[in-house]
Amino acid sequence: MPDIGTVLSTIVSGMLLGGMLALTALGLSIVLGVMRLVNLAHGDFLVAGAYAGLFFLKITGVDPLLGLPVIAFFVAALAFPLYRLLLAPLAERGAEAQMMTMFAVSIILENAFVLGFSADTRSIERDYATLPLTLGPVTVPLIYVIGFAIAVTLILAVHWLISRTRFGRDLRASAIDAQAAETLGVDVKRVQMVTFALGAACAGVGGTLIGAAFQFGPSSGAAYLLNSLAIVVLGGLGNVLGTLVGGLLLGFLQSLGGLTLGDGYRDLVGMALFLLVLAFRPDGFLARRRS
Repeated sequence: MPDIGTVLSTIVSGMLLGGMLALTALGLSIVLGVMRLVNLAHGDFLVAGAYAGLFFLKITGVDPLLGLPVIAFFVAALAFPLYRLLLAPLAERGAEAQMMTMFAVSIILENAFVLGFSADTRSIERDYATLPLTLGPVTVPLIYVIGFAIAVTLILAVHWLISRTRFGRDLRASAIDAQAAETLGVDVKRVQMVTFALGAACAGVGGTLIGAAFQFGPSSGAAYLLNSLAIVVLGGLGNVLGTLVGGLLLGFLQSLGGLTLGDGYRDLVGMALFLLVLAFRPDGFLARRRS
């Protein structure tokens, strides 16, 4: 049996990691809420953010966490032409055609990563990435704490954007009823384009944070896409703060699974929970019940 310090450290580490993953899942959630699109290339946007952080460090010598606005802009700029050239023309054919298109984009991006960076795993090497932070019996990696703080700050910023601004009002109206919103003067296509880019930016920033904590490679996106889907289902579709809670919950349960079953079963616990919630609460475990 592990000692209490090990148990607490594992659980806290899992929840901090869950908070970082929640930022990535938020991008998937808002795209799904507004466009009704499961973006199967979302994990590849995360990998793009990780590579962008790595090369930002090599080119400028500046810590990529300080360059997150630049990285977010870069990944969002990658998303804009994908929407304009591929998704917008397919809008009338339904989300299925768009989803299959993004599946093809995912394959193309993964192969582009292999051609451009090789199939080798990389990491954003920083001194603080290997430093521990100890508070009483709890010891966690410092990068988890830094990444969690950045992720929560950005999630709260997106919550403010959606709940307090005119764009957020248009986004919420488009998510509820796109046709009615368009009748009332909302430029739904513009809202969808900006939302798609915002979702990609969230994934890119999350990718930089994860790239500073873990190794990554061209095919790493698939695992993070699955985790993001699980968090979206837990937190409720389009629920910004629910996404954060869903990430913390997933991190907590995965850490418990790792403690009781072994580290090899962490992802199994998350996927089992995902299927259970999808079966019994398809709107999300934390989604508001409809009257």
